[in-house]
Parts: sequence; C-alpha cells; structure tokens
Amino acid sequence: MEVKGRFDHFNINVTNLEKSIEFYNKALGLKEVRRKEASDGSFILVYLGDGVSPFSLELTWLRDHAGTPYELGENESHLCMRMEGDYDAMRAYHKEMGVVCYENTSMGLYFINDPDDYWIEVLPLK
Repeated sequence: MEVKGRFDHFNINVTNLEKSIEFYNKALGLKEVRRKEASDGSFILVYLGDGVSPFSLELTWLRDHAGTPYELGENESHLCMRMEGDYDAMRAYHKEMGVVCYENTSMGLYFINDPDDYWIEVLPLK
C-alpha cells in the first residue's frame, strides 16, 4: 500500500486571538478564511490563509488558558513563510515593527516572533 499524505494546516495556541490575527495580517499578509467557535465559548479556532496555497495556519484560543503564556520549550519548531516582493524592504518593515528576533545574513534569512513568541522564518520567494 502506498501512503500519500497532503499538508492541510498547522496549529498554534494563542493567548490573545485578536492580537494574533492582527499580527499575522500585518506582518505576513495572512487573512482569516474560516472560524469555528464552541457553543459553550470554551474555544475559538481561526484559520488563516495566504490566498495562494490551500495550506492554512490554525490559531486556537482556549478560554481556560487565555492570557497565560504557553511553554514553547527551546522554540526550535517554527513556521516558514516565503515572501513576495523586495526582501530587504520586507526585513526593514519587520524591523520597524520590532518583531525581528534573529538574523543570519550569511544564510540570507531572518526570523520574526509573533505575540506568543512563536518564531517564523522569513525567506524570499526565489
């Protein structure tokens, strides 16, 4: 039997849903594509998309964990985004936002961190 999987989404838990939605829109251009709310208010799932690929980022807000920081370990796991347009201008924009947390100029990459300190690698499209 041949097994063939397909990426669908990646989940991160967030402490402030609106702040995270705003960050991902402003920093990376991701937009809300769908939302699911528990009838009892215990959780909200918001899926963000890039408008190009079918892959989505799922932001999970849990009422019982709201405001309490998540333990991210050594933060070695990360999301990676390839950005269109002027890469140097994008890096300058992220620096102005105050979200660049690591740069490796010899490798031509940098990382930004979101409001919950998840790291996102930023690479040029090409």
